[in-house]
Formats: sequence, structure tokens, C-alpha cells
Amino acid sequence: MVAAVAGIGEVGARYSNSAIALHWLTAFLILANLMLGLSMVPLPITPRKLQWYQWHKWIGITVFLLTCLRLGWPVAMPEWQRRAAAWSHVLLYILLLMIPVSGWLYSSSTGVQVVYLGLVPLPDLVPNDKALAHQLQAVHVGLNFLLFVLVCVHSAAALKHHYVDRDPALKRMLPGARPK
Repeated sequence: MVAAVAGIGEVGARYSNSAIALHWLTAFLILANLMLGLSMVPLPITPRKLQWYQWHKWIGITVFLLTCLRLGWPVAMPEWQRRAAAWSHVLLYILLLMIPVSGWLYSSSTGVQVVYLGLVPLPDLVPNDKALAHQLQAVHVGLNFLLFVLVCVHSAAALKHHYVDRDPALKRMLPGARPK
């Protein structure tokens, strides 16, 4: 029962609808936040830019919370596959936790408090410090670049499983798809 709710009950079976929804919601939010982040930086300071920064922060904290939820969500898979995917998934989850925190640290160092969804003020994690803000901005951007590269590798691996290996790995995670 727990395995069926948590992900998949047997090796090679389709992931649960909840696991699939969590995966694709997180993927969508990461892509949306990347596009929002790249779009907002060159804008002049306007109310629209400030609103986009708020949305960027809200999405980042949401990704952090979804990743925490996902880390507690066991999934059955063969041992060799678990070992092969372990390092990339560990790095992916580390980035999904570190990137929102690095953004929160960066925001704190600029003196701009993060207010999650406009409702929950989060504490500043570091003092207002322009030099530190510059360093934290570089860290935030660098971590996002690393995430972009890792997501490309993750996507390429899924496509390789589907088109080269012809195994059901990709279909197990697609909404509505049924592995053979």
C-alpha cells in the first residue's frame, strides 16, 4: 500500500499519478522561474519588475518546498539503475534546495525581505551588505547554470532510454502514458 501511494509498487511499473504530477509541476516551475529570471534582470526598475521579482521568489520557495516533499517520497527501481542515477539525482536535489536558498540569501543581502506569496514574511538570513550581495548573486546565477546543464543531461538520458534503449523509463513518468 505504501509503495503504491509513494510512487510505484513494482520495478518497471508506472509511477503514481501523484509522483508524476509532482515531477512535472516541479519541472514546469523550474522552467518558468528560469524564463522569469532571465526576463526580469535587464528590465529597468519599475513596479512590473518588482512584481516579477516577487513571483520569482515565490516560485523558488515553492520549488524548495516541493523538493523537500519529493525527498521523502520513495520510489522502487532496480539496484543498478538506482546506483547509476544516484549521483545525478543527488546533485539535482541539492541544486533544487540550494538555488532557492541562495536566492533568499541574495535577497536578504540586498535588504529586500522575501515575503512568500505576499503573505508569509521570511526572516532575512544575512545582513544588508552590497559586497556580499554581489557574491551571492554570482552564486545564484552559477547554481542556476549548473541546474540548466543538469536538466539537459537528465532530459537527454530520458530520451536515450526511450529512443535508443527502447525501455519504458520515460513512459513511466509521462502523464497518461502506459508502459508496455
